[in-house]
Amino acid sequence: MNSPELRQKAFLLMLIAVSVAFIWILLPFYGTVFWAAVLAIIFTPFHRKLQAALGQHRNLAAFTTLLLILVIVILPVTLMTISLLQEGTIVYQKIRSGELNFGMYFQQIASASPPWLVNLLDRSGLTNMAELQDMLSSGVLRGSQFVATHALSLGQNAFEFLVSFGIMLYLLFFLLRDGDNLAAKIKQAMPLTMEHKRHLSSKFTTVIRATVKGNVAVAAIQGALGGVVFYFLGIQGALLWGFMMAFLSLIPAVGAGLIWIPVAIYFLFTGAVWQGTVLIAFGVFVIGLVDNLLRPVLVGRDTKMPDYVVLISTLGGLVLFGLNGFVIGPVIAALFMSAWDLFAAAMDTPRIERKD
Repeated sequence: MNSPELRQKAFLLMLIAVSVAFIWILLPFYGTVFWAAVLAIIFTPFHRKLQAALGQHRNLAAFTTLLLILVIVILPVTLMTISLLQEGTIVYQKIRSGELNFGMYFQQIASASPPWLVNLLDRSGLTNMAELQDMLSSGVLRGSQFVATHALSLGQNAFEFLVSFGIMLYLLFFLLRDGDNLAAKIKQAMPLTMEHKRHLSSKFTTVIRATVKGNVAVAAIQGALGGVVFYFLGIQGALLWGFMMAFLSLIPAVGAGLIWIPVAIYFLFTGAVWQGTVLIAFGVFVIGLVDNLLRPVLVGRDTKMPDYVVLISTLGGLVLFGLNGFVIGPVIAALFMSAWDLFAAAMDTPRIERKD
C-alpha cells in the first residue's frame, strides 16, 4: 500500500492541489502580478547591465531600475489616463445633452448619398433613421459612459487602486532583484529536456518583449498622429478619439481605420471635401504606413509568427482577458507553435536515425 509509485502519485496530487490553490489566491490580483512580470521581463536586460556596473549592490540596481520604470512608463501612462478620463466625461456629458448626436451625423450622410446608395441601404434595412439614430447614439453613449464611469470608479476605488499599484511595484522590485534565480528554479522544475527549456523560455521572453514594445510603440504613434490630425481638423474630443485609435491599433490589420474612415466619409458626404481628403490621405499614407512598416519590424520579425496568427491570437486574447489579452494571446499562440515544433522535431529524430 505504501509503495514508491503510490507515494509519487500522492505527491503529484498534492503538488497540483497546492498549485491550483495558489493560483486561486492570486486571481484577484492577476492583472497586478501579470504586469509586474511583464515589466520585469522587458527591463531585465537594462537591470543586468546596471547590476554589472554596480557590482554586489543588488538592491540598489533593482531600486534604480524601478525608478526608471516609474519615470518613463508608469508616470506618463497615469497622466494620460487622467486626461483621457476627463475628456471622456466631457464627451459623455455632451452626448447626453444632445450637443453631440451621432445619429444625426449618419442622417446627414444618408441625405447627401447618391440614389443608388440610398436604394442599397433601403434593401439592407438601414434607412430607418429613427432606429439608426437611436442605435448609434446609444452605442457611442455606452462607450463614453464606460470611460466616464471608470473616471468615477477610479476616484471611488482610489484605495483599491493604490493597493494594487503598491503591490505591483513591490513585486516588480523583487522580480527585478531575484528574477534570474526564480527563472532558474522554474526551469529546473520543468519536466523537459534542457534544450526544450531553453527554447520555450527564449520564445516566451522574446514574444512578451516584442509584443509589448512593438504593439505599444505602434499604438502610441498611431494614436498620437490620429489625435493630432483630428485636433487640426476641429473634431471634438480629439484626445479621446486618439486614444480609441491607439487602442484599436493593438488589433493588427484593422486598427485605427475603424475610427478615421467613418469620419472621413462623413466629411466627404457633408461637403467638407478638403477635410475628408486630408484625413484620407493622412490616414492611408501616414497612420497606415506606421502599421505597415513598424509592426512587422517590431513584432513579426521577433515573434516569427504569421500575421494571421498574430491577428487571431490578439483578438482572442482581448475577448478573453481584456486589455491584458493583447500580450497573453500572442504569447499563448507562440508557445503553442513552439511546443508543436519541438514535438514534430522529436518525432522526426528516430526516423532520421533509422535511415542512417
